[in-house]
Amino acid sequence: MASRCALKAVLIDLSGTLHIEDAAVHGAQEALTRLRKAPVAVKFVTNTTKECKRTLLERLHRLNFDIKEQEIFTSLTAARNLVEQKAVRPLLLLEDSALEDFSGIETSDPNAVVIGLAPDHFNYQMLNKAFRLVLDGAPLIAIHKARYYKRKDGLALGPGPFVTGLEYATDTQASVVGKPEKTFFLEALRDLKCSPEEAVMIGDDARDDVGGAQNTGMRGILVKTGKYRAGDEGKINPQPYLTCESFPQAVDHILQHLVQSA
Repeated sequence: MASRCALKAVLIDLSGTLHIEDAAVHGAQEALTRLRKAPVAVKFVTNTTKECKRTLLERLHRLNFDIKEQEIFTSLTAARNLVEQKAVRPLLLLEDSALEDFSGIETSDPNAVVIGLAPDHFNYQMLNKAFRLVLDGAPLIAIHKARYYKRKDGLALGPGPFVTGLEYATDTQASVVGKPEKTFFLEALRDLKCSPEEAVMIGDDARDDVGGAQNTGMRGILVKTGKYRAGDEGKINPQPYLTCESFPQAVDHILQHLVQSA
């Protein structure tokens, strides 16, 4: 890694990396405070679609994380940007708590489908409505395709299986806007004014967080919290730049090896 550019930015996943629902990962707040004292920019990138950015920020503040709204880049934001670019009227397959981030978007007589994590709406009637729209030519926009995520009661299905089901049924490929898409990571880095080679990503999802970041040119650090399962580091190629027990250990490595050598 000696030929790498100097480290300028750290991208950090939220759910599973800093917290699991309403519980913080042990030591994560203090580790974030230490990281902020280093000469690097920090940004939080998340595929969370079950709540709007405002609600997510309130949750993080209750957990005593010092995070500002402008530091969070969500896949919901990326999806809204795409909807506005395409000038479509989406059927929003989202939890009610996430709809605030699409405020002002016209949704009557939908001619597109936007699908995220929506456990309360993943029923036959709604999925069939989405199926018919896509079959008639409506674009299918997937906020992300995560296979599963971590809740306090265990692993739970993500939107990926439902997106894949609609793709299969309609013989269509969804436009995916969140992690692990290169465009997502590049957009997150854009206002930090640094290249992927100057950044590192920390997350609990080997494919979406680490694999996506490394395919974009970043270094990826996998943490063994959240959705991590033994052997995940071997499921991507190249394997993670580093695998750590948790976020605090990842920060220790950055401060001891990446910042000091920059």
